[in-house]
Amino acid sequence: MIHFILRIVQIIAVFGIVSSSIYYLICLWSASTFIRTRETGEGARPTRDLPPISILKPLKGTDPEIYESFRSHCLQEHSEYEIIFGVNDADDPAIESVRELQQEFPDRRIQLVVSEKILGANVKVSNLAQMLAEARYELLIINDSDIRVEPDYLRRVTAPLADARVGMVTCLYRGVAGATLGSRLEALGISTDFCPSVLVARQLEGGIRFGLGSTLAFRRAELDKIGGFTSFVDYLADDYELGKRIAGLGLIVKLSDVVVETYLPSYRPGEFFAHQLRWARGVRDARAGGYLGLVFTFGLLWALLALLASGGAFWACITLAIVLLLRFAVALVVGRGVLKDRRVVKNAWLIPLRDLLAVVVWVVSLGGHTVTWRGDRFGLKDGKLSRIPP
Repeated sequence: MIHFILRIVQIIAVFGIVSSSIYYLICLWSASTFIRTRETGEGARPTRDLPPISILKPLKGTDPEIYESFRSHCLQEHSEYEIIFGVNDADDPAIESVRELQQEFPDRRIQLVVSEKILGANVKVSNLAQMLAEARYELLIINDSDIRVEPDYLRRVTAPLADARVGMVTCLYRGVAGATLGSRLEALGISTDFCPSVLVARQLEGGIRFGLGSTLAFRRAELDKIGGFTSFVDYLADDYELGKRIAGLGLIVKLSDVVVETYLPSYRPGEFFAHQLRWARGVRDARAGGYLGLVFTFGLLWALLALLASGGAFWACITLAIVLLLRFAVALVVGRGVLKDRRVVKNAWLIPLRDLLAVVVWVVSLGGHTVTWRGDRFGLKDGKLSRIPP
């Protein structure tokens, strides 16, 4: 009986190894296609006419090196743009950095909007809805408070919007880790797992139909057509919803060739797990089918299971080596080739640990409906948030 069970486990594990290996090969194909497109400049088409832009940055609390991230937005090679920061608490600690920025760049139009009215469970989107009233321009960019950009960011990100068929532009990003292991694992996951999955979606679906919080560039007209920010003020994955709804208008969501940086906190173990779980449950509710399908991409898990079930058979050792080779190839091609993340090679030895922890997060995420976000707890159902009283 035990022998029969082990044989079944081996068969299942082999199926998982094959499916994961195919996925890794698709990752490599998707990454090479993106690199080739970027190098040939397809779709980039920078324009001489630089339209004025309103940058909206909702804030809650501080992030690592937040001031330098803010500052990078004031050094743009663009003649006319404004930056609108928004908080919902007049005592938010991020305000100090905004005031300092205003003093350093008095010639820049930098506004702070305190939106004490709460329009829905997602306070970030609630802030955006109220910040929008202060925006002067038709072209809008939203990015997270921890994002740092290069001086040509605005010019390159907005270039595809010169085509009326493009409704949104979004960006890949690389993580800059803090001092802790959890921070390094999250940065590694962004570069070697999350971004590859975005490239696969782009390749297999003929483009992406969602946005990433690293950058959301779009026109006010399209925002009005989908009902404005208040139409998804209760959703956790607001960046996903915005991109999905603009794509639903029949417009293209373009993945820019620009890669930005996100500065990660020095997570303690509990903070790291809570953040991973929030992200995982957000993806689960937004893309349920794709999220369940992740089980077929856990190559290391299946290879180790085959090794154990076979009693260390030679064939299982070979498959483990092949899986590891493909996994590291994806990490290097996407992390180094696409994202230009110099830290990937240094931290590559952590990939097995990161991948096994990802399996744990995936399993736990399937069984619960609560998330923690910036210190607040919420219930999550069908992608929508409901605040849990402290």
